[in-house]
Amino acid sequence: MKARTTVLTLAMYFFAAAVCFASDANMGTWKLNESKSKFAPGATKNHTVVYEAAGDNVKVTVDGTGSDGKPTHNEWTGKFDGKDYPVIGDPTSDMRSYKRVDDHTLELTSKKDGKVTITGRIAVSKNGKSRTVNTSGTDAMGMKVENTAVYDKQ
Repeated sequence: MKARTTVLTLAMYFFAAAVCFASDANMGTWKLNESKSKFAPGATKNHTVVYEAAGDNVKVTVDGTGSDGKPTHNEWTGKFDGKDYPVIGDPTSDMRSYKRVDDHTLELTSKKDGKVTITGRIAVSKNGKSRTVNTSGTDAMGMKVENTAVYDKQ
C-alpha cells in the first residue's frame, strides 16, 4: 500500500509539472528567422533553441554557428528564478540565469568567470508563434555588441 501511494504521489507530481510547463509560452522548439533579425558583425547565431522540461527544471539546448562559421552547441538546465546555473559548451559563458518577468517575458544574464558578459530580454508574442531576443554585451575582443534575434515556433 505504501509503495502504491508513493508511486501515485510521484505520478501526480510529474503530471502537475508537465501541465505547468505545457502552459509556458517559452517551451518548445524555436528556429531563427534571419530575415527579421539584426546581428552585430561576426556575432554567433543561434539557429535552433529548444526549451523542454527536465524534471522540475527547464533544459535549454542551443545550436548555431559561431563567428568562425563553425557549429556551436550549448546546454543550460535550471529554473526561471534569476539564480545562476551552469552552462555547458559555451566558450563565452559558464553560468546563465533566467528570470520570469511575466507569462511571455524572460530576462537573461550570462556570466564568464563571475563577470556579466551578456544581458537580454526574451519576449514571446501574444499568439505564441514568435519570440524576440534582444541582447547586449561584450564580444571576445571586448567590443560592445547588440543583437536582436527573431524566432518562429516550430
